[in-house]
Order: sequence, then C-alpha cells, then structure tokens
Amino acid sequence: MNQSRWRALLRKPETSSFLILCLAIAFFALANDRFLSPLNLSNLLAFLPELGIIALGMTLLLTAGEFDLSVGAVFAFCPVISLLLMQHAGMDLGLALIIGFALTAAIGLANGLFVTKIGISSFLVTLAMLLLVRGSTLFATQGFPLASFSGDTFLRTLLAGSFYVGQVRLHASIIWFVVLAALAYYVLNYSKLGNWISAIGSNRNAAIARGVPADAVKIALFMVTSLLAALAGTISALRIASASPVAGDQYELEVIAMVVVGGTALTGGRGTIIGTIIGVFLLRIIRNGIVLVGVPGLAFNIFVGGLILVMLVVHSLLHKRSART
Repeated sequence: MNQSRWRALLRKPETSSFLILCLAIAFFALANDRFLSPLNLSNLLAFLPELGIIALGMTLLLTAGEFDLSVGAVFAFCPVISLLLMQHAGMDLGLALIIGFALTAAIGLANGLFVTKIGISSFLVTLAMLLLVRGSTLFATQGFPLASFSGDTFLRTLLAGSFYVGQVRLHASIIWFVVLAALAYYVLNYSKLGNWISAIGSNRNAAIARGVPADAVKIALFMVTSLLAALAGTISALRIASASPVAGDQYELEVIAMVVVGGTALTGGRGTIIGTIIGVFLLRIIRNGIVLVGVPGLAFNIFVGGLILVMLVVHSLLHKRSART
C-alpha cells in the first residue's frame, strides 16, 4: 500500500476507533487472563449484539441529522406489551409480537411526524416520547417484571436461541446483528437512500432542492430505529425469559456514545456502520474489562465520558485535516 493510501486510511474515523479497540483488548487481556476465557467471551457476546442492533438504527438517524432518545423505553415496551397480550388476551407469541412491533412502529411514526411536520427538535420530541413510553410501561406492569414467555418454540429459538462455536456460547442475536449490519452498510454506502440520508444530514434544504423527499426519509428512519429497538428488546426478553418495565434504562445514551465513538457525526451528514460496530465492541469491552481488573462498575461512566471526549477531539481533527486537503 503506497503512502497516499496509508494517509487516506489514517484519516478515516474508523481507524482511530479500531486502534483504541485493539489497545483495549490487549490491555484487558494482559491485565486479567480471564478476559479471553470462553466463559467471559460468552458473557460479553450475549448482550453486545442487542445494543448493537439499536446502534445501527441510531447511526442512520444521526447521519440524517436527527436522534432518538426513546429507544431505551421502546426496548422495554415491545416485549412487555407482547407478554401482557399473551397473558390477558390469550394471544400466541407470534400475534402478540406483531401487535407489539406495530405499536412500536407507530411510536417511530409519531416521532417522525412531530419532527418533520410540526418542526419540533428531535431532542424534545423523543425526550417526551421516552417519558410517555416508559411511564406507560411502568403503569401497565405496576413496576414489576413479567413472567417468562411461553409457546412458539420455533420463534423463540429464531430470536433467542443459542449455539456453540468451540467453547464459546453464542446467541441468535449475533446473527441478527451481523445480517442487519451488512444491510445497513449496503444502504448507507451503496444505495440511493444512503445518498439521500447523507445529503439530508449535510444540508436539508439543498437536498430538498435536488428532489430528495427529506421528510419521508426521516419519518422512515425514526420508524426503523424504533423497530430495531423493539427487536433488540424482544430478543433480550426472550433470552432471559422475562420482560422488565425498566429494561433499557439509559440505553439511549450508551447507544449514542457507541455511534459517536465510532465516528458518526452528531451534526449529521457523516455516518459509518463499520465505525458503529467498532464503537459497540469498544464500549462493551470496556464495561466488561474494568470489572475484571477490579475497577468498580459504577466508574464505567467516567471511562465512557473520557473516551467520548477523546474521540470527539480525534474525529474533529481528522475531519478538519481532510477538509484542508
């Protein structure tokens, strides 16, 4: 690889994130030999894809210049509503999930309509939706977790089954994450929709002048993000055989951190699915690793806050350098 290609590679936001990821893996592996043990890798990979699925939708939405603070509440809402329908309406798992996902899509639709048609900022709209959805979920359950899902073994296996690769236990969520990540990568980088998303995030008015249906694209992205959060929450609930009304608390902040650390711009116009995948692994590895080396788990936010600031500075410097050249 010639020098110019090396420079181009180093200027990519994903590169700096990947280097920090490698350093984190090396540090925790040397600090505690249990870090790379099959048991710890199984625990690490059990939950990681679920947050990753939400992060994929958030990446697309942030690239378009918007974000969604209600994803954590939606994460709990869909499985809770589905389980309530099974318990009180006698529905089977498949039908209950269809209704749960339909209601989730309606939440995303409402977010998109308030933002695009009324002109309220996505921060305020989705913050209000966070409170509405979380409050409704808590009220419906009186704050108590619900009993395990039952019925439709095939559907439960499809969403939350597990298998072994060597001694490492993996869950179906990793397959969902890989497939959805590949689809999101294609959409953002090789499709007309991806061009529209980036154009809207860079300059909405210019995009509209060129015939881009900006409002329709944003509404669709809000719906996709809500549906992905619902899928992640359903997979999680089926995996642990319980639906909790407080599941997903503060996930919205962690997901945004993953996306930003990966190199997607908060201001819109620049998104990277590869960077998001790296960000997902980086933050989950840090959360897992600091516990193994004896750092209190409550200190996780300190590390994340510092990491976000560092990566924001790095990505800003790289972006300015690319703009000058």
